[in-house]
Amino acid sequence: MIIIGLSHGLHVAKKIAKLLKRPYSKLEASRFPDSETYMRFHCDVRGQQVVLVQSFYGDVNNCLMEVFFAAWTAKDLGARKVILAAPFFPYFRQDARFNPGECVSLQVIAKFVDDCVDAFFVIDPHLHREKNLGHIFKVKAHKITANPLMMEYIKKHVKNPLIVGPDWESYKWAQATAKMIGCESVILEKTRYNSRDVRVKLSKNIDISKNNLVLVDDMISTGHTLLETIKLLKGMGAKKFTCVTVHGIFAEGALEKLEKTGAKVAACNTIPGRCAKIDVSGLLADALRHTS
Repeated sequence: MIIIGLSHGLHVAKKIAKLLKRPYSKLEASRFPDSETYMRFHCDVRGQQVVLVQSFYGDVNNCLMEVFFAAWTAKDLGARKVILAAPFFPYFRQDARFNPGECVSLQVIAKFVDDCVDAFFVIDPHLHREKNLGHIFKVKAHKITANPLMMEYIKKHVKNPLIVGPDWESYKWAQATAKMIGCESVILEKTRYNSRDVRVKLSKNIDISKNNLVLVDDMISTGHTLLETIKLLKGMGAKKFTCVTVHGIFAEGALEKLEKTGAKVAACNTIPGRCAKIDVSGLLADALRHTS
């Protein structure tokens, strides 16, 4: 097995190789003046099991092209097997045609992945209607969760935590997290009386002013839901907030907006950044260790 770090996977690829005690090589990828992609392997992949490590953030579409070019080239050079290890993978939200004429992007991307790799590992995919990757990909697709790492982070770094579920969809996860950490959990219950009158209460009668409220989500993009939740909880007397997420996209200045509320923010390093404090390289290494 040889670990290949693509442009947006370098921050974890070297760590994975070190943990597995396997050779590592960086893939050379650059752009011609007309923006076409140039790519070159600097290692012999013939007969090897090649692991391409790429996370899909920033220029997402270019990240995809790098993977497709790298996978096909590896096979053309004689690789025995090509595996994609993706800390963060895009397009899962676009899994249906909501309006006439729309592209079901995930179906298109899945076909490309099926054609160019033999196996696929991803951390906490942002799934909606589909809960099983086997319904999306024909190749062996493995879903890995960072939940245990996030729970350990909360236990170690947050004093007197109270896990908050912003809505019913997140409450089961909040309950399970709280149980493993050994703390309480609550949910925000919203009742809409009309378009202007929406009332919010907590599912339990608890003094939230004494706790550090922990808001957990699998992904923070614009952060709108968390910002609204913090605003509501502050109105109820809450004073301390910590936001913990797997994938810190932080689009449209979301991180700065969250920090402006006084909240502390921590994310996994599926996407690198100053809040990427939870290392997922061990999760990927463990998953790859048991593949053949």
